[in-house]
Amino acid sequence: MKSQKTNDLALRLRNDDISAFNTLYWEYHAAVYANTLKLIKDPAIAEDIVQEVFVTLWGKRHTIDPEQDIAGWLFVISHHKTVDQLKRKLKQALAQKELSIFTEDHSIIVNTDLKEEQLNAIEKAMDQLSPQKRKVFELCKVQGRTYKKAAEELHISNYTVKEYLSEALVSIKKYIVEHPRQTGVVLYFFVFPGLFF
Repeated sequence: MKSQKTNDLALRLRNDDISAFNTLYWEYHAAVYANTLKLIKDPAIAEDIVQEVFVTLWGKRHTIDPEQDIAGWLFVISHHKTVDQLKRKLKQALAQKELSIFTEDHSIIVNTDLKEEQLNAIEKAMDQLSPQKRKVFELCKVQGRTYKKAAEELHISNYTVKEYLSEALVSIKKYIVEHPRQTGVVLYFFVFPGLFF
């Protein structure tokens, strides 16, 4: 029954029916917002993304297939827009400050004047991480969450957060070391007292 109703709304939307758009908005706004907030963790940004999703829906109304699952379409669009926003946040963190990527026995510091291609290369290093490790890296290194906060948000233990972050840092460090020209980073090695004799 709901599927038929959604199909009817899609047909009306294709014919520029603003009331059909409003019905879809109020039907799915809360669910799309909740789904977006899980990823972005910022209510204001999540709301902005939701607005963008529905602006996109209206803009593409003439190409919507009435047989298509509108809810699914909205969630896919919101996911893509949320991922894009997370990438923008990462670029801002990398471009506006020195981001310490590796801080145990030595550290990689990202230059503050990174070019677009260098930022993209660092994103490629992150893209090689598993989804969970990437989330841990973004929470702890980009958004500045503590292990405890990250563990609570991801519903895993503090120890698991620490392990995932450690493995993510090693993976990103390896990529950066193997692509120094591409990433444009400078390696700083810090030798702790007593580490070497």
